[in-house]
Amino acid sequence: MAGSTRASASRSRRSAPRGTRGRSTAKRRFWDYPRSGYHGLHRWLPSWRFLLGSFLGFGFLLAGAVVAAYATIELPDPSEDISAQTTTVYYADGDVMGTYAVQKRELVDFADLPKYVGNAVVAAEDRTFWSNSGISVTGMARAFINNVRGGQKQGGSTLTQQYVERYYVNSTTTDYLGKAKEALLALKVNKQQEKPEILGNYLNTIYFGRDTYGIQAASQAYFGHDAKDMTVSEAAMIAAIIPAPNAWDPAVAPDKAEARWKIVVDRMLEDGWITQAQHDEAAFPTTVKYVRSTKYEGPQGHLLKMVEDEMASADRGINVSKEKLDRGGFKVYTTIQKPVQDELDSAVAELLKGELTDGEKPSKNMKVAVSSVDPATGGIVALYGGPDFLEDQVNRATYGDGVQAGSTFKPFTLVAALQQGIGLDTTYKGYSPMDVDGWDTSGGDDQVTNFDGESFGTIDLVDATAKSVNTVYAQLNLEVGAKETARVATEAGVTTPVDEYPSNVLGSTSVHPLDMANAYATFAAQGVRHDAHIVEKVLNPDGSTFFETDGNPDRVFDADVMADATYAMTQVVERGSGEPFIKPIGVPIAGKTGTSTGNLSAWFVGYTPTIATSVALSQVGSDGSSQVTITPVGPSPYGGELTQVTGASIPANLWATYMTPVLAMDQFAKVREFPERANVGEDTKPTWTPKPTQSPTNEPTTDPTQDPTEPSEARVPGRLVGRTQADAVAALLAVGLEPVIVSQPSDEVPAGRVISIDPRAGTALPVGSPVTLVISSGPEAPPDPEPTQTPGPKPTKDPGTDPTGKPDGGDG
Repeated sequence: MAGSTRASASRSRRSAPRGTRGRSTAKRRFWDYPRSGYHGLHRWLPSWRFLLGSFLGFGFLLAGAVVAAYATIELPDPSEDISAQTTTVYYADGDVMGTYAVQKRELVDFADLPKYVGNAVVAAEDRTFWSNSGISVTGMARAFINNVRGGQKQGGSTLTQQYVERYYVNSTTTDYLGKAKEALLALKVNKQQEKPEILGNYLNTIYFGRDTYGIQAASQAYFGHDAKDMTVSEAAMIAAIIPAPNAWDPAVAPDKAEARWKIVVDRMLEDGWITQAQHDEAAFPTTVKYVRSTKYEGPQGHLLKMVEDEMASADRGINVSKEKLDRGGFKVYTTIQKPVQDELDSAVAELLKGELTDGEKPSKNMKVAVSSVDPATGGIVALYGGPDFLEDQVNRATYGDGVQAGSTFKPFTLVAALQQGIGLDTTYKGYSPMDVDGWDTSGGDDQVTNFDGESFGTIDLVDATAKSVNTVYAQLNLEVGAKETARVATEAGVTTPVDEYPSNVLGSTSVHPLDMANAYATFAAQGVRHDAHIVEKVLNPDGSTFFETDGNPDRVFDADVMADATYAMTQVVERGSGEPFIKPIGVPIAGKTGTSTGNLSAWFVGYTPTIATSVALSQVGSDGSSQVTITPVGPSPYGGELTQVTGASIPANLWATYMTPVLAMDQFAKVREFPERANVGEDTKPTWTPKPTQSPTNEPTTDPTQDPTEPSEARVPGRLVGRTQADAVAALLAVGLEPVIVSQPSDEVPAGRVISIDPRAGTALPVGSPVTLVISSGPEAPPDPEPTQTPGPKPTKDPGTDPTGKPDGGDG
């Protein structure tokens, strides 16, 4: 009996469902979680019924929400062309420079187009267009999964969604909520409009590149005829470049355009839009030359293109695309000052017509680049990149790798030396040719020569700068380090890569003329560098500020270093290669000429405290790109016929012609004087001894073996005004000059202190020369004081200048 009972119980347990074994038979709770009757992990896992019910419930709720959203959403008014606003570009004074119009568009009736025109777009953009509901669930899901995985962002949009985005939303949608709303609008559009209407509006709406919107304007821009006359191949090419029309324009990327075109033609055959014969006959079409609107005509076109590029630059913090610029209604205020720009354009026109070269026109292949920068802000005051942007879209002031800088790079080495305490009075031997150990790092010839082979004796860095002595600067660059020269150039504002070979001091690096103007503007700003820029401020259509810049000022050099570098560069104008054309302007100017090997480029870069300007000439060969020797034209600055174009000739002449009226303008005349020479460093001994393995070709002006510890010249010390008589006398005696005291009453300067000195600070004089110190006798001094000592004679001419006025050396 007992056995029978056990067997019955066993059968009862076996017949019970596995999941219920051991569970209590108590009445279930309404919310049975954690699950009763289970043990361990099963107690916490929801049942499959619960999961299925939750999924279905959520799905019904979501579907209900979508249905409700679809029922309530209304199509907005179409975005008509008139809703887009024109962006206006202004000169700094508020005059209009130009405009960016929205849409070059001409509407066409879809029924007038060959069917393959629309179907080419369908094949390229949405192969299910004619049958889908306006959205592609699989496409959106695929794009969502790709985006979540971190792949290249995709949109999954159908042609109808793209149409909604452009025709109704009028902006690029990137967030998921916006995409969801766009999808609902696409569903509603698909319900309310016929497919041909949708496709026709799409073709009349979207951007096709070459500043065109709509299929008609695009056909004219690419093929020179109406859209109704497009061939199968032309329709396929237009459709192929829709995703990136500017980048895939056949004139820009022919290989990419043709590859995309082939894909579209093949799809048109696969989908039945063209016959096998049409497919086989198709050939990649030829496009017409793209002619931009006349707003880009003339030199001004380069300025407008620079504005366009800077507005699109993320680096500048603006990041406004061309399409947004065309539609945005912005007010863009540039840094270009129209009166200055007019003077620049006029001066260059005179040069090109031969008016600066005695009626002889320069070669048509000569290229002119001029840039002017405001040292206080980095704003581009004026710029000349070429005579006509429509004819030559290469901006010579900013393009590519630029042109070789020549000796305009020497000031960067000078600054590096001053930073290391090597003062302007430091002397070096300057004969030519000279073997300089380490000059040729490849193990070749270490020989360095001066311009025209001219030799000098032992000279200081001021004379070496004024006369642009290559052999001195070669020694200096090896002493301070070519890497330091490269660093200074970059910190000053040069954006192209600077090589770190010793020859970089002689301008082996190619640079942008705009960069050189900005680098010298850093000198003019006493060591504060700004980003060179053309866009100063951008306003939204409502007048609020969209963007504004102060040029991002950054002090990169010490003011005393800049004062000494500037002083040396003023001597280029006072008694060096810049003298014939620049000195007659009659205001303090610091600058440097530069000529590359073979006269492939010629420069003059100069500045005052209020403006820095670079002039660079180059010449292209018959192929339109290679650089060749600049053809000489006109008179030499020293008389006679010009035999080679150097920085002292045409570039300096153009600089003076342009800048003479500019420097008379009030905004540039407000500050004339540079800071006084600071006399950084005290070492006047030579710190480099070259190998005199070759005799100089010319007799040096001073014996190269002269002991430099006994200099024949001394410079009037700076910062003596306001000091006591005793201090000033001691400073003069310390450098080997003879003080001469003259008393003079003064109500402003206390008695016993220096009122003025003559000659002025920084003047080079033979050792033992007299220097007059005018000392205040105070307000109670007698009206006619007698000098305590008769001043000696003053030098009648600057040392280092021959009687003809021609500089003793340099690169011309």
